[in-house]
Amino acid sequence: MSAIAGIYYNDDTTVDPQHLIAINELLAHRGLDDSGIWQDNCIGLAHRMLWTTPESLREKLPYISENEEFVITADARIDNREELIKLLAIADIDAETITDSQLILSSYQYWGEACVDKLLGDFAFAIWDKQQQSLFCARDHFGVKPFYYYYSQKIFVFASEIKALFCVPEVKRILNEIRIAEFITSTFYDKEITIYHDILRLPPAHTLKVNSEGININSYWSLDPTYELKLGSDAEYSAKFKEIFAEAVRCRLRSPYPVGSMLSGGLDSSSITCMGRKILTEDGKSDLHTFSAIFDTVSQSDERYYMNAVIDGGGVKPHFINGDKISPFVDIEKVIWHQDEPQFAGNLYLNWKTYELANSLGVRVILDGFDGDSAVSHGFGYMRELAQAGRWLKLIPELAGYCRSFNVPFLPLFWTYFHLYALKPFMTKYKFLRFIYWRCKSIIDKINSRNINISPQALLSALLNHQLAENLNYKQHRRKLLEKSYIATKNEKEEHYNTINVGSISTTLELLDRTAAAFSTEVRYPFWDKRLVEFCLSLPANQKMRNGWTRMIMRRGMENILPKEIQWREGKGNLSYAFERGMQSYEQHLLEKVIDNDYKYIKDYINTVCYQEAYERFFSSSYTAVDAIKIWISVNLYLWFEHQINNQTKA
Repeated sequence: MSAIAGIYYNDDTTVDPQHLIAINELLAHRGLDDSGIWQDNCIGLAHRMLWTTPESLREKLPYISENEEFVITADARIDNREELIKLLAIADIDAETITDSQLILSSYQYWGEACVDKLLGDFAFAIWDKQQQSLFCARDHFGVKPFYYYYSQKIFVFASEIKALFCVPEVKRILNEIRIAEFITSTFYDKEITIYHDILRLPPAHTLKVNSEGININSYWSLDPTYELKLGSDAEYSAKFKEIFAEAVRCRLRSPYPVGSMLSGGLDSSSITCMGRKILTEDGKSDLHTFSAIFDTVSQSDERYYMNAVIDGGGVKPHFINGDKISPFVDIEKVIWHQDEPQFAGNLYLNWKTYELANSLGVRVILDGFDGDSAVSHGFGYMRELAQAGRWLKLIPELAGYCRSFNVPFLPLFWTYFHLYALKPFMTKYKFLRFIYWRCKSIIDKINSRNINISPQALLSALLNHQLAENLNYKQHRRKLLEKSYIATKNEKEEHYNTINVGSISTTLELLDRTAAAFSTEVRYPFWDKRLVEFCLSLPANQKMRNGWTRMIMRRGMENILPKEIQWREGKGNLSYAFERGMQSYEQHLLEKVIDNDYKYIKDYINTVCYQEAYERFFSSSYTAVDAIKIWISVNLYLWFEHQINNQTKA
């Protein structure tokens, strides 16, 4: 995790070096080890360095090529170094010292803009091509590394954080109400917009080229939802998963400093931790630091039983934070300054304190199991495939196994599948039966209403100010984004594809990047390794779910590595209890502040009646998890506006 930035004038205006200096000073928290700027007439690049890989200790950015024809600034960790060194025929003596940014630049010199097809890892970079008089930029496959930019007919400005863009006078703060609506409803479908008009994000797996003729943005990679991997047996699939997952973890252990891993006790973080310590032990390296949140007074959120199952295996240095002694609004002014946009993640306070603790221990790199559920897939679409095919004798044991493993009532779940894929298609196929079906529909709907859980996003839509939603035509806006980003699903593979392709993945990765940057920490995500995601998506549905067990490929692949009580655990932890208790115990005054100030700043954005009702329920015994989220979103939006008005610079 470092910082990159740059300014390019396409009308030959000379870049003011003071603007680059101001950007670097504002982004100092992202790179305390070194800084640099380079400027040549209409182009200027900047960099803040945080040493997180062995090669970065020798890295000096921006870097100028030997022929002085190219200049690069990059925030990157390249995982296929050996492959690139071989393809580029780099001499052995240079292979030991070449940095990741030099590898990227050499790849650009050799393959041109197609260099991104050869890169594996997490990266955001910009290369000035003197001969072409153009700036070429790219972002990694899933958006682990951030890239924000502003473009007008005169100027292009980019940086790792939004706040840095405002160091350039041409960039203005103009609110984007569509993004505010996304925040309120927690529907982050758009991968480009930000809280400000004209400040955009380069989408994951995209390149950007800008010159005097304009700007050109292209996708360089996408997942294939049609390809299916064919192997000979379950054992072969499991062995392949283990091989790819081990390499995904190994790549992310590369650091000259101590490495840590989040350990919640869940399947994802435990798998990373166990694989990480196995690799470090085999390589004769120091123990892996682990970071866990524990809850003495909120037992429903406490997962120490599972954490200890990993820790007792040795090879780790465990560290704990007491989550129930921390307010969800801890250090809120600092959090708001670092986030740039309104904060939406209820559990971020735990990450904030974890990164703070890691920083105090000299741990610069933390492995995180963020959303392994989506990357690997639960495999729920397999049951849909069986129902659609009319394979009820196969489906019923799967449903029974799922209900048994995860303590779900069988009959309501069976009815849902039976109604959707048997009763309804049959009863609406013939005219005389269709009449009976529609006469009975009110009864059927009543039964279905008991079985179907309404998504939090659907319930949160009530929080959006109705007039604002109407002015923005927000429903139509969301519908267009869904049509653009998602494919119609007929099977598990297509459901998996849509889950991976959702905009909230990159939005959350950006949020975590800014949070970790506050403590000069780099977070790495083994589950979002391109090779691993491609492998998991390509699997047959019955490799993802079997006998009612979700994520079967991972459970089998981690045999003899993961403790049995985690490998075959039912369900997962729930931190919402601690989050809700924290808001009730520590921050009632903040929740009341919104009402006491008559919804100042946010009354044009939220449904104030909805907030008032949620607030009243929240301090009674009848509240729901969605009530807590409504309050959290509203208060964070209020505090964000208050911060913007009171302090446009640093808190």
